[in-house]
Amino acid sequence: MQKNVLITGAAKRIGADCARLLHSHGCNIFMSYNASQAEALRLCDELNSLRPDSAQAMQADLLDMENLAALAAAASCPWGHLDVLVNNASAFYPTPMDAVTEQQWDELLGSNLKAPFFLAKHLAASLSAQQGCIVNMVDIHAERGLKDYPVYSIAKAGLVAMTKVLAKELAPNVRVNGVAPGTIVCSEQELSLQQKAELLPRIALNRTGGPLDIAKAVLFLIKDADFMTGQILTVDGGRTLFY
Repeated sequence: MQKNVLITGAAKRIGADCARLLHSHGCNIFMSYNASQAEALRLCDELNSLRPDSAQAMQADLLDMENLAALAAAASCPWGHLDVLVNNASAFYPTPMDAVTEQQWDELLGSNLKAPFFLAKHLAASLSAQQGCIVNMVDIHAERGLKDYPVYSIAKAGLVAMTKVLAKELAPNVRVNGVAPGTIVCSEQELSLQQKAELLPRIALNRTGGPLDIAKAVLFLIKDADFMTGQILTVDGGRTLFY
């Protein structure tokens, strides 16, 4: 699968696993990062050591409209065109109703909704020319908001709606789908015994997932889902069965 892929927020966690897995299937990876320069450059070197000139990294503040335009232009250059946009970058933190600020609203809506929309806008022509696709990283909490995370939940709900809207707007040449992760534990995280006792009985498979589980879903939507658009793949081990 020789495709040129832009992944936002690819330096760590789910984004990094997406980059590694897609790269292992023959993709060239253009990754954006904000503050995680060391991790992004390390990952870029790792991928290029496996296949020369197959990865590039660029710093971009996705809340800055000029940065979005520059990122879209830069990602289209190294290999001549772009086939895939993976909107993975996301701000995530609690915003209790009695304390939420306008700045937090702007940051959470900006990174989770506004940036994916305008990147899709900037790249629509390139993706259309290649019969490409967009994969948006949403969240199971888009459907039933996460307590004390109202703004984040609203932003992800908007991204679900945007996925379906853009699937219509960009059809028939660009497929647009999303992945909704459930409880995903990264290598640097660890659940306490109390957290496991509270959480695992509410997951049908009785375990948490990892970033690779999400990366596999992204790979499927890019590689094998030729007759899918406007859909959300839920990867949560069955957690939403117990909501």
